[in-house]
Amino acid sequence: MTRDARDVVIVGGGPAGTTAAIALVHAAPELASRVVVVEKGRYPREKYCAGALGARGEKILRAMDAMPDVPSAPVDGISFRGAEGEIAASVGAIGRVVRRIELDHALAKIAASRGVDVRDDTRVEGVAANVGGAIVETSRGRIDARIVVGADGVGSVVRKAMGLGAGALRAQVLEVDTESVAGDRDRTLLHFDASDRALPGYAWDFPTVVDGRALVCRGVYHLKTPGGPDVDLGGMLEARLRAIGLDSARYKNKRYAERGYDPVERVVDGALMLVGEAAGIDPVTGEGIAQAIESGANAGRFLARALGRDDGIAGWEDESRSSRLARDLRIRTTFVRLFYGAPRPEVERFILESPDALHVGCQHFANEPYDWLRLAPVLVRGASRLAAMKIASVLGGRA
Repeated sequence: MTRDARDVVIVGGGPAGTTAAIALVHAAPELASRVVVVEKGRYPREKYCAGALGARGEKILRAMDAMPDVPSAPVDGISFRGAEGEIAASVGAIGRVVRRIELDHALAKIAASRGVDVRDDTRVEGVAANVGGAIVETSRGRIDARIVVGADGVGSVVRKAMGLGAGALRAQVLEVDTESVAGDRDRTLLHFDASDRALPGYAWDFPTVVDGRALVCRGVYHLKTPGGPDVDLGGMLEARLRAIGLDSARYKNKRYAERGYDPVERVVDGALMLVGEAAGIDPVTGEGIAQAIESGANAGRFLARALGRDDGIAGWEDESRSSRLARDLRIRTTFVRLFYGAPRPEVERFILESPDALHVGCQHFANEPYDWLRLAPVLVRGASRLAAMKIASVLGGRA
């Protein structure tokens, strides 16, 4: 067993962890030798994920000359199906669908090319506080760290070392990759199907590219809410495939969990800090790649400043909470009660009756400036609809 010391140990080599490393050395190249990324898998390693990468994530990487050239399916818009209809918006180049087996490996190579020590096939077996930092025990030896960044996703070892639980908003997801069938939507759209109101979640069809083949990633997302129903994801996905003439037995089921953002949870404890899904992602849609990239980039820039001043990381709590990403996630978290609660039929109707709402959603996914001629009426109608629901709820409570 070996032992060494680093200023920053990043646990997890997905988009959050590698982007944090890339952003740190982009801001302060002289710090590269003081950073190590530890990844339990061996690249290229599979990571189950629907793969939607919003253009806002691409822009962050491009600003650091770090956007990998990996196979992808370009996306121009979104379609939404509710119990009472369907609507679509196509605005052009809002992102792409990637495969994590290729994206994560490419980002790790970029980090390594910039002087970061990237250690794959290295499992973190424990993290413990130490004088002036923390001890990271790995399958290849001990690392003494001043700062440990938990970028290790839904099963975060660092999160557990901070004494945090699994989180209040957890999702279960099941997906398969299939060929296209007659009746599939335009391949340039991300299609969301929320027509089954018994499901606290949605089904989806996304374009994807697997080993050079144009396929469709199809899946079911279930947000587990307190007191919510149990859901047979396998049965739901099987029925969905059967309805379009596909035999589920022909395809590999890919099951995984996700953690939604909780605005009251801490993200710093002594020398430990959380980024990406270890801290939480969008609980409404489960979108996580662009958010992981943004979280990692914010953390990397913060660490470059903290190391340059020889500061601790207590400031990450306030900086992360005041970031654009955290504000966005707080807004999305409030929508859990709307979309997955009693108001869901009204919310669906609002989306179906408001083409501009979907257009604005596309702009948000792409991080394009909002068209206020579209956004302002959406905000007014949304506020009016929410007020009407609130009044109806109060009057119903008095009846």
